[in-house]
Amino acid sequence: MRKRALGGALLLLALCAGQALCAEKRWVVSEGTTLKNDQSVSAPNLADLPVGSELTLVEGEGRWLKVRTADGKEGWVYAGRVSDTQPVAEVAGGDGLLGDSMQKSQINTAKADSARSVRGLSPETAAYAKQHGTPEGLKKELDKILARKVSDKEVKAFLKEGKIGEYAQ
Repeated sequence: MRKRALGGALLLLALCAGQALCAEKRWVVSEGTTLKNDQSVSAPNLADLPVGSELTLVEGEGRWLKVRTADGKEGWVYAGRVSDTQPVAEVAGGDGLLGDSMQKSQINTAKADSARSVRGLSPETAAYAKQHGTPEGLKKELDKILARKVSDKEVKAFLKEGKIGEYAQ
């Protein structure tokens, strides 16, 4: 009887250890992500989750995932704000032309590339436009559009009003 109890205990221990080792991970990929105490955008916030935070998936396959943070807090996060692939933390370097100021995360680099593409035409596109004689009026209108700034508050209001993303019902 003791052998069976010992065998059962060892099996249970192995299952628990295997589950901990095989737990699915998620990483925060959106600024402004918060851990909620329920599956709703209006639920109280439990914690702010910075981009790159590692989370352990507890349950969920829908729009909301129950997760556990590295410090043991459990709550819900909108699935569109996390990824199952870990972001690369650092770009190698630091001894380049601009020194240590160039050591930024690849997440920030991707943001900078996106922002640059939104701000105006690439050199190649500008050369094409110049060569093919894009009308000055169109250039001015494009400049007006590109100069428009949209705040995080405006984006949030847009998503909420349109019932998009985590605001969808």
